[in-house]
Amino acid sequence: MRATIALLALVACASPALAQSEDQLRAFFEGKSVRVKLDMPGSSEGVDVYPASIMPIDFPKHASRLKRFGTAYRRGDEAQVTKVKLKGDHIEFQLGGGGYGTFGDDDSPYVSVPALSKSEREKNLEKDLAQTKDPALRRKLREELDGLRRQRERADARNRAEAAQAEQIKVANIRQRRIEGGSRFNLRYDSDVPAEALVPGSVMRALADYVDFSSLSEARPEGTARPVELRKGLTVEEVDAILGRPESITQRKEGTLAVSTSTYRSSDRRITAEFVEGVLVRFTITSP
Repeated sequence: MRATIALLALVACASPALAQSEDQLRAFFEGKSVRVKLDMPGSSEGVDVYPASIMPIDFPKHASRLKRFGTAYRRGDEAQVTKVKLKGDHIEFQLGGGGYGTFGDDDSPYVSVPALSKSEREKNLEKDLAQTKDPALRRKLREELDGLRRQRERADARNRAEAAQAEQIKVANIRQRRIEGGSRFNLRYDSDVPAEALVPGSVMRALADYVDFSSLSEARPEGTARPVELRKGLTVEEVDAILGRPESITQRKEGTLAVSTSTYRSSDRRITAEFVEGVLVRFTITSP
């Protein structure tokens, strides 16, 4: 706590010209690790915070999102700040990829199953039946037509059952990706984000009840190099070079795309990284 207060005081004393833009917020926060003080939903909707309000967070809405999307981070989890973005009337403070549901994320569990069309034989039998007067021949045509209809209906039923099973699997996959896809805070204001909010100290004060920033004040030993930062767009080889050999790797297909998930573990954290065609697209950092 003392370290956090000292850091806030240091930032507040800095010249506003040094931190009056999105770029400077990004330079200050991105790539740094923090600990969250509340459970966070596995969604790009994240947690809305209204700094100027008596109740900055609408906790019933927050609970609803946790129930709907699952929990990406639990209280006390470590998370990496992956992006800070200014958007009109709010600031996005993204953790571990920003939450599932961003561009390119499939969040619909629906599996389309078009009904089977009538075969040409069915269509021809219907025409012949309409034109035939002979009772015996009509009965024969009717029996064949009914058999083809029942066969098509059974195939439709099988397809619907398979689709329902596929939807259940897809729901489970989406929920798992939500858990692994990070989350975010949205610092919301009544109109455009005020200039005084575009400084690191202001962001930290607005999130002080929900984020532990004490790790940002830890000094790096003199003469040591800044560690390579994990970020989207790195290749599997580059991530392995940063984190070492993964503890486990799982692979699957998303349409024609090859998707793999690698899990890295150290004494104080667990990192789950998802790659599409060998390129890092999302990751999450949690306590072991």
